[in-house]
Amino acid sequence: MSDAAGDDAEADARDADTDGNELTHTSESGDVQMVDVGEKPETARRAVARGEIRIRESTIAAIRDDEVGKGDVLATARVGAIQAVKHTWETIPMCHQIPITNVETAFDVRDERVVLTVAVETTGKTGCEMEALEGVTTGLNVVWDMVKAAEKDDRGQYPGTAIEGVEVVEKTKRPIE
Repeated sequence: MSDAAGDDAEADARDADTDGNELTHTSESGDVQMVDVGEKPETARRAVARGEIRIRESTIAAIRDDEVGKGDVLATARVGAIQAVKHTWETIPMCHQIPITNVETAFDVRDERVVLTVAVETTGKTGCEMEALEGVTTGLNVVWDMVKAAEKDDRGQYPGTAIEGVEVVEKTKRPIE
């Protein structure tokens, strides 16, 4: 392929609608690339992700009663989730560094699980769903880290502990007025 044809393919990949089904992080030749969002308009964007960690009922009781030896599980997980949102661009190779304008975290402590929902807002040229996902996964990992002593079995394993159902549940964008 000539350089000109390669340049055209790369331009096509950059110009592809990022809400469509085009693979925008690879060139026609398969090279990984960061998507050029320079020509896109600034828009207000919001993404919400959710996931859960399955843990023992006794661990749930310890979380509710603030009896976990490492400290306040949900407060620590909230800080971890927010930090992860702010640093997503450093851990996901093709993510842009975006201005985070708001992060909301909500925990729902159920009988055998903790559900974490993270909402992220930005004003920019690209979405924030990866930031919301990073917030959820890191927040849930922090919960696991905080309660792992209570979750281990007699062999040091975690047979009933699992992070599950991580997904984007909402993604919106609107023009800036």
